[in-house]
Amino acid sequence: TEHPFGHLIDTLQSEQYEERRYFNPQKLRDVRYEKLPFCMRVLLESTIRKCDGFYIKTDDVSSILDWQKQQNQAEVAFSPARVLLQDFTGIPAMVDLAAMRDALAKQGVDPNLVNPRCPTDLIVDHSLQIDYSKWQYLCFKTQELRLIFHNSLLQWCSKAFKNINVVPPDINTVHQLNLEYLCQVVQEGEGFIYPDSVVGTDSHTTMINGLGILGWGVGGIESEAVMLGQPVSLTLPQVVGCKLVGTISPLATSIDIVLGITKHLRQAGIGGKFVEFFGPGVQQLSAPDRTTIANMCPEYNATVSFFPVDDITLQHFKHTICSEEKLVVLEDYLKAIKLFRSYSDQSEEPQYSEVIEMNLSSIVPHVSGPKRPQDRVAVTCMKEDFINCLNEKVGFKGFHISKEKQATQVPFLHEGAEYNLAHGSVVIAAVISCTNNCNPSVMLAAGLLAKKAIEAGLKVKPYIRTSLVPGSGIVTHYLNTSGVLPYLRKLGFEVVGYGCATCVGNTAPLPESVVDAIKQGDLVACGVLSGNRHLEGRLCDCVRANYLASPPLVVAYAIAGTVSINLETEPLGVNSEGKDVYLRDIWPSKEEVNHTEENIVIASMFKELRSRMEVSFWNSLESAESALFPWDPKSTYIRCPSFFNKLSKEACTPQSIEGAYPLLFLGDKVTTDHISPAGSIARVSAAAKYLQSKRLTPREFNSYGARRGNDAVMTRGTFASIKLQNRLIGKTGPRTLHIPSGQTLDVFEAAERYQRDGVPLIILAGKEYGSGSSRDWAAKGPYLMGVRAVIAESFEKIHRNHLVGMGIAPLQFLSGQNADSLELCGKERFTINIPQELTPRQQLVVQVERLTTDNTSVHCSIYFERCSQVTHNNSATIVV
Repeated sequence: TEHPFGHLIDTLQSEQYEERRYFNPQKLRDVRYEKLPFCMRVLLESTIRKCDGFYIKTDDVSSILDWQKQQNQAEVAFSPARVLLQDFTGIPAMVDLAAMRDALAKQGVDPNLVNPRCPTDLIVDHSLQIDYSKWQYLCFKTQELRLIFHNSLLQWCSKAFKNINVVPPDINTVHQLNLEYLCQVVQEGEGFIYPDSVVGTDSHTTMINGLGILGWGVGGIESEAVMLGQPVSLTLPQVVGCKLVGTISPLATSIDIVLGITKHLRQAGIGGKFVEFFGPGVQQLSAPDRTTIANMCPEYNATVSFFPVDDITLQHFKHTICSEEKLVVLEDYLKAIKLFRSYSDQSEEPQYSEVIEMNLSSIVPHVSGPKRPQDRVAVTCMKEDFINCLNEKVGFKGFHISKEKQATQVPFLHEGAEYNLAHGSVVIAAVISCTNNCNPSVMLAAGLLAKKAIEAGLKVKPYIRTSLVPGSGIVTHYLNTSGVLPYLRKLGFEVVGYGCATCVGNTAPLPESVVDAIKQGDLVACGVLSGNRHLEGRLCDCVRANYLASPPLVVAYAIAGTVSINLETEPLGVNSEGKDVYLRDIWPSKEEVNHTEENIVIASMFKELRSRMEVSFWNSLESAESALFPWDPKSTYIRCPSFFNKLSKEACTPQSIEGAYPLLFLGDKVTTDHISPAGSIARVSAAAKYLQSKRLTPREFNSYGARRGNDAVMTRGTFASIKLQNRLIGKTGPRTLHIPSGQTLDVFEAAERYQRDGVPLIILAGKEYGSGSSRDWAAKGPYLMGVRAVIAESFEKIHRNHLVGMGIAPLQFLSGQNADSLELCGKERFTINIPQELTPRQQLVVQVERLTTDNTSVHCSIYFERCSQVTHNNSATIVV
């Protein structure tokens, strides 16, 4: 049929794309388009291109164009370009698709009709690698493991389904692969080119916004819906413009910048909003800086933090995913639809819901210490702060050194030469790249500073215990590739290994002469390291002051030999010509670091990544080539779920719920961990009994997370949390009351008995039901238990969507009402009248019967509606 926006089609003349068509929103000739934030333009393009009059309507296009008036009001549909799955949510999704094919085949329908419509990448990442090794060690069932994750399910999916790309184990983590390998900036499909966008089940999906690709995290069930062609529904968000101005301090590292911006946004109160960065300061941020800031969304509670594509982004793509030819096309296309950002043209400034401004010059480098990591000290104030620490009484910061002893110097001999130690002398310096210092830029900055120091004739005193502990072999690889490792070695920073070292006190003993000098003068000697632990005495019992610093500052303080120095005004040392050398003389500029990172390190890392993808063992494995998956009845990890056992047209229409009992009566803040635990399987649980019936020992149980592909385990694990507080029994634990019999049973056993008797179930709950991590089995499990509705005071949004996706009605008490105000005890029977035609926020009537002590039913004499309460004979109804 003719597209409702066919008049907006243009053709991009390019050899790369062979005259591919694209929707050009500029042809709308609507001045409102150029005032939209860039992230809203991505939404608009997708809505125009995917408008079908069913899922996505022309009203959605109008609402986005009228975003300034419709924000926080209108609900629109968004079809992302692709879906990103990590293994813990991806494996259940593949099991569901395989089960759908089985269900269609039983109905006499071609099973090949089941295929994702939206391109999907499933990354078998680090969580699976760790579990795989555990399973090998604990279970010794290598054949079972191979069946699950290698040549069976995932290999079969990669061949049987269209639009599914499975990235095998031992390549990289999901969020890194999304940045380094999967993102395309501009996608192709159905004869069109269009902007890349993504929804993912990994919490780090938001990192991709740092590269100008719109994306955020969704739940497992929501992601399956998108895979099958259903768009994401979202309320048009407020978009906060974050204007970056000022010049970054030359001494500020990427970590300083990211933490400074994060702190600023957290204080701005932007919960649930989109953030879009603009202003001249953006050009000072490298692509890795931007993705790290975007990844911090959960820290300041934003939905996305978007950096439009600009020249810096294109330079990054040149070294990662794009050839020179494709870059030209990308730039032409993005400029054609006004998705390319030029900070020199003020006329491009969009309108935002609000603008917050941050001066980057306010970000100054800090160190932490001398005893606790939370005690931050600006580098410019380091000397003054250390003297104050000497003066203060012994406590969290103080050492209580008398004034007359603060100038004490102790001479000593080391390797035939004489040196002096004083308060503040550095005796341990460790460059460590783990956790908070894993960003390549800070390690490269340390290496480049070492290079310039050697060239300037500076040295580190030989008695200082120096060490270099990379977080992984890849760190050594890029330090070597960039040519800075030899200079670090010349300053004494040799690679000593990979693992926890100085942070946990694994430091080589200090020279005896140094220890004697410290004790003789009762000196406050110092250690400086770029790790994450530095408690007093932890590095060495005679080293009382310890500071956490960025890797380049560790090298700088090692060269200076003391922390009692003002690095801005005092020289680090003297060169062979007797000339003072200051930190500013050898500190690498941000441009130098970024150039080395982009042109040498990143290019080298991406080359290695591609080679690993090509030679992966995965490519040599075999799997069955058939439309239906060959389920193994002996497998306890993968099983065909029973979601579609009663598949019929009637089952797809809303049905009223008659005579339901509450399976559970819960309070506030019931999390998805309470509903569907992901941890270990308790030996006395219903899931344990099932696994024991399969002749597995407790050592072989593994975890619920590992067995997400087995519905029998996951259903038995639903509400299996030992912290579940169920008001029906008044105790903590995975037990409930089977109301007809009065017996207290495991939750699964009670649900099973209700289902045998043909009795539907509901759950009563308080506020924020389903909060916590997104977890698809927190909706799948209750559904398979026979739960038809949850009546709560409020729901977490993603979990509410999951309940709807599974056909469980999320019903909310009217404002001001709850189970207690309505005098519900949880032992009533509930009938919920659900009409055939449903609309959002529609009010439904719930009829309540209360049982007497002999289990005969009587009607309550209270009628509740719209927060009012009146007497009514022999009936009780609740409006939800």
